[in-house]
Amino acid sequence: MEIIEYFKLQAKNLCKDFKTQKSYFDADFGRELYQYTPKYFDIDALVLDFDIEEDNFTLMKAQHYIANLAGFRKWTEMLDASSSALKLSELLFKNMHKISVTEWDIYISAQQRENGFAFDDDLKLDIFETVFDQVDDHQSDGYDYRLLQSEKLLEKNQKSKPKKKMNKSSLQIFVLPLVDDERLEFIRTADLIFEKVLSTIEPKNPELVRKLWDAGNYIDEILLKPEMLPIDRDYALSLIDAFLVHHVIELAVETDD
Repeated sequence: MEIIEYFKLQAKNLCKDFKTQKSYFDADFGRELYQYTPKYFDIDALVLDFDIEEDNFTLMKAQHYIANLAGFRKWTEMLDASSSALKLSELLFKNMHKISVTEWDIYISAQQRENGFAFDDDLKLDIFETVFDQVDDHQSDGYDYRLLQSEKLLEKNQKSKPKKKMNKSSLQIFVLPLVDDERLEFIRTADLIFEKVLSTIEPKNPELVRKLWDAGNYIDEILLKPEMLPIDRDYALSLIDAFLVHHVIELAVETDD
């Protein structure tokens, strides 16, 4: 099956799952909510994480969210992609239990920075096949939105209403730039980790590195990107510790020059 046809099928399946929608009154929330009996996707988790408007869900909307799950910002971007980029998107979708789109973007960005050049689609595909697709002992910190066969059977045999996965993760970030107390927390965390990294790498000119360091700019312009949204808040905070060392090294090299 052609890759685009494969994703068209996934979009149709997602649309079918949304058509199982039934409303009910939730006493805890004091209002009408929707419940689903899906066969293919965890609709509750998708609605929660992608902030999906549940009313009037269409096939076009389904295509959009399938494209997101495959690593594209929109469906038309997928249609214009190279054959290697399409194959990579298919592998991302089929391996979302191993690595999420956000985790892959962070991983490949770090590899490009380390190697000093931007990878083309062919090289990205080779790396994904070698590091993730052909290796089984990976476990994503993200969420697999596809229903496993065992979950389908469980869903079929359950007579009670499907549970809402409200506790799947901590708070989500849906909008950038960060503001108010949330932004201050990210900046404080970045400043603390910056000092830890600075003491570890021991640059020749630590005070000059401190003068170049701008925690706010790092959070707003470098760490968090719109294409990463929605993203788990705690996971986003952990990215500071994971990737700040590369930025501090770049600042240190700049002072050396």
